[in-house]
Amino acid sequence: MQTTSTTETIPQVVARLRQSRMTGKLASAAARKEQLRRLVAFSRDCETAIIDALHADLGRPAFEAFASEVVFLRSEAEYAISRLDRWMRARRVSTPLFTWPSAGYVIPEPLGVALVIGPWNYPLQLVLAPLVGALAAGCSAVVKPSELAPATSALLASRLREYLDPDLVVVVPGAVEETQALLAERFDLIFFTGGETVGRIVMEAAARHLTPVVLELGGKSPCLVDASADLDAAARRIVWGKTYNAGQTCVAPDYVLACRPIVEPLLDKLKGAIAAFFGPDPRQSTDFGRIVNQRHHRRLVRLLEGGGTVVAGGKHLEAERYFEPTILLDPPPGSPVLDEEIFGPILPVITVENIAEAVTRVNAGPRPLALYLFAQDRATERFVVGNTSSGGVAVNHTILHLTAPELPFGGVGASGFGAYHGYASFQAFSHMKSVLRKPTWFDPAFFYPPYTKDKVRAARRFL
Repeated sequence: MQTTSTTETIPQVVARLRQSRMTGKLASAAARKEQLRRLVAFSRDCETAIIDALHADLGRPAFEAFASEVVFLRSEAEYAISRLDRWMRARRVSTPLFTWPSAGYVIPEPLGVALVIGPWNYPLQLVLAPLVGALAAGCSAVVKPSELAPATSALLASRLREYLDPDLVVVVPGAVEETQALLAERFDLIFFTGGETVGRIVMEAAARHLTPVVLELGGKSPCLVDASADLDAAARRIVWGKTYNAGQTCVAPDYVLACRPIVEPLLDKLKGAIAAFFGPDPRQSTDFGRIVNQRHHRRLVRLLEGGGTVVAGGKHLEAERYFEPTILLDPPPGSPVLDEEIFGPILPVITVENIAEAVTRVNAGPRPLALYLFAQDRATERFVVGNTSSGGVAVNHTILHLTAPELPFGGVGASGFGAYHGYASFQAFSHMKSVLRKPTWFDPAFFYPPYTKDKVRAARRFL
């Protein structure tokens, strides 16, 4: 494992990774598993350092850092190790009668050299979980961590090299200049997690080389609360999803659409859940994180001041990057907090007459990365799931759907495209190559010119 921070060396690094991949270092399942086991070892040996770095960057509580970064990465790698032999097998498929005798196969092969660009909100998990897919598929990779999480980026650059093969994985720390230099190179896949604005830049750069991309973006993930919902559970789970990592989660519930009869009791229970989680002053709680930097803190203050009645919270302190869990009731249409992705602990609650109105409002905007529904009524569940489009859905909880490796995680439309986690990660970094094998012992003249009338008649009858 090597690192580089000099843009002049990036072309040489990419060329070296491409050359080393061609030597077949990751051709076998055993070689890929070995790299994945080393990634697991990194997560174990450096656990304390990882937790400390995440606290330095985000004020992340130790439990959240352990669960969302260390355990998540370890689980992804171990899941891939246990199933890799099956994933790598050629898959036999049927072939049409007119090709008889023949056999068809689908063989997964590595796409090549991948570029993984990660964000700052989960700065370890969101670069190393995609790397699990790259290594499982047999790809070499450049890993570009976010400069907005400097402690975690420095940790990846200094320690990961002790575990992974330097001819297969290279960490490139740095900022805009390094990212631009990387995007000027030709990769075989670019995997980007971040915002829509930078996602467009990545796509434009990839288009110059016709490079495929996986874009994991974000957006405004709605949370619909039906009159049939268990409000106690709903409040706890909404507040948990909204305040995890101080709301800086791409699938955090961005806003709530609550049916009118339950708005007031829901607000009371949301306020009660905040107090139960963090006490009377969340600023003093060791279980509540901080905003990544002062620029993002000021952005949240602007959103808060843009409208809506504050029914809970609202306090903030830029010097500490502290922003209290805040609930807004019915912000006016067109206010920034309703138009922009919040990415912080501000929760607008919007009153709707019924679930049908909530669905209409969701469908009027871009398709979200996640959609949450709280309802005990199964007909309501079927209606919402069947009449909305989103990257994923969780019913009666928030965020948890992305922890299931059997559920592909990804967006749709403006929230991204392509998916990963579990087998989907292996697929994302693989080309599924089609192979048709046909023996020569049966080679009828029927298929070859001249195409006589008898052949045409036979074709129309039997094909």
